[in-house]
Amino acid sequence: MGTFTVRTTKKTSFVNITANVKEEVKKSGIKSGICLVYVPHTTAAVFINEGADPDVIRDIANSIEKLIPWEDSSYTHAEGNSAAHIRSALIGNSRVIPVEECQLLLGRWESIFLAEFDGPRERKVVVKIIGEL
Repeated sequence: MGTFTVRTTKKTSFVNITANVKEEVKKSGIKSGICLVYVPHTTAAVFINEGADPDVIRDIANSIEKLIPWEDSSYTHAEGNSAAHIRSALIGNSRVIPVEECQLLLGRWESIFLAEFDGPRERKVVVKIIGEL
């Protein structure tokens, strides 16, 4: 199992962590199996989407802001970060990616992103690779 940290710089941000995850797969020496990417935080998430065009991530961020606004009089969580918890719960804190020949089987345009919803913070990413050497 490998881990790495990501320092986020804004309240809501998306960080491309694909290179970090690929490095963990490479270090594992696994030829065929699966790679679990997990963030052990209740106000962060991980997802896979297009990484080639930054407008895609901007559109995702803008849509999340509209769907789950920071200020909402119906929130009751006392810490004031209910939106971050809701966003994280909807997107999810893990992804599983197949591995073949020591390579993540991501689609041509796909990248792995850490989603920060309550930053800036330092976030831990856990990568667990299971398979055959």
